[in-house]
Amino acid sequence: MMRKFLPALAAAVLVTLVAAGCAGTADPNGPIVVGSVNALSGPATFPESSQAAKAVFDAANAAGGVHGRKIEYHAIDDKGDPAAAAAAAREIVGGDQAVALVGSSSLIECQINAKYYQQEKVLSISGIGVDPSCFTSPNIGPANVGPFHDMTLTLLYGSEVLHLEDMCALLEIAGNTLPYYRAAIDEWSKITGKKLKYVDATVPYNGSDYTPYIVKARAAGCKAVTVNPVEPDSIGQLKAAQAQGWKDVTWLLLTSVYSEQYAKAVSEAGQGVYVPAEFYPFTDPSSPRTKEWRDLMTRNNIPLTSFSQGGYLAAKYFLQVLNGMQGEITRESVTKALREMKPISDPMVGTPYVFGPGQTHHDNTAGWPVKLATGTNRWQIAGTDWLRIPRR
Repeated sequence: MMRKFLPALAAAVLVTLVAAGCAGTADPNGPIVVGSVNALSGPATFPESSQAAKAVFDAANAAGGVHGRKIEYHAIDDKGDPAAAAAAAREIVGGDQAVALVGSSSLIECQINAKYYQQEKVLSISGIGVDPSCFTSPNIGPANVGPFHDMTLTLLYGSEVLHLEDMCALLEIAGNTLPYYRAAIDEWSKITGKKLKYVDATVPYNGSDYTPYIVKARAAGCKAVTVNPVEPDSIGQLKAAQAQGWKDVTWLLLTSVYSEQYAKAVSEAGQGVYVPAEFYPFTDPSSPRTKEWRDLMTRNNIPLTSFSQGGYLAAKYFLQVLNGMQGEITRESVTKALREMKPISDPMVGTPYVFGPGQTHHDNTAGWPVKLATGTNRWQIAGTDWLRIPRR
C-alpha cells in the first residue's frame, strides 16, 4: 500500500513547492476562503457533503455574510486518487489561503493530508470522516460518527436491544482499518461482557461472489452478522444468503448502506437489516428535527442522504463559531476559535459537536436505529431515542 502511495506523494511535494510560490496574503476585508477535499468522481463518490456545505454558505452569504464578509467556498475533487488528494489540499491551503476546510468527504484524503494540515496549522471539519486518520488527527474533527463507533453501536443494538445471540462479524478491510474495527468490537465486548461467535476479516470489497463467506458464517452457527460493507457488497451478500436459503439471520450493518437506493434493491433481508443512522433518519419526512436541512437541500436539488446531513452540519457548526468571533478572521484566529469553542447541540445528532484542543476527535457516539424488513423496500424508524455508546 505504501509503495503505491510513494509516487503520488512525490508528485504532491512538487505541487506543494509550486503552491508555496504562488501563495499570497489573504485580504482581511475580502471573502473568507473555505475549502474542502472530496471524492466527486472515481470509484466511490460523496458529492452531497460539499454540495450541502455550499448551500449553507450560500444561504449565509445571501443573508449578509459573516460580519459583512462573504464565504468563498472551494470544493475540489480528489477523484479517489492519492496524488489528486494531496494536490487538492495544497491548492486550497497553500494556494487559496483557506482559513479552514469544511464539509470534506473522501475515502482517502484524511490519510493523505492529516500531516500536512498539522504542518500548516489549519483545521478541517469533515462532513463525513471515513478512514482512521479522520478520527486520530489533532487537526481533523468530523461531524459524523464514523464507521468504528458505528460498528460498536450496531453490535450494542443487536445484543442489548434485540437480545440476539450467536453474533458474528464479516469484515471488509481496506488499508490500515483492521485494528480500528477490532477495537470497535473490543469496545462492545468490554461494555457487554460478550464475545462474537465467529469473525472473518478476509471478506473482500467488490467481491464477485460472497457465497463462500456466507456458507462459512452459517456453518459457524451465526444468528446475527455485523458487516461494514458498501451498498453493492451488502446487496451481493444478502443475495448470496438468499440463494443459500439462509433466512433466520439478522444483519447488523452500518450507515454506509442507509439509502433509498439500497432499500429498493433489497427484497429478502432475512430477519431484518438494522443500522444505527449517524444522523436523525432522513427517511422520516415528517420530523421537525430535519426540517431546516430538508428544506435547504430540496431548494438546492441536493439528494437527501446521510452525506448531505454531514456536510450541512459541518458548515452550520463552522458558521456558528465564525459568527461568534471578534476581530480579524484569519487561519490563525479561526483555528484558535475552533480549539476554544463551546459544544454545539443540534436535533439531527445525539452528541454535541466540539472541535476543542484534543489530539483526536472521535466524540460523536450516538446513532438512531432504523430497520429494513424483508419485502418492504422501505426504512422504518426502529427506536424512540438515540442509541449511545456508554461512557466508561
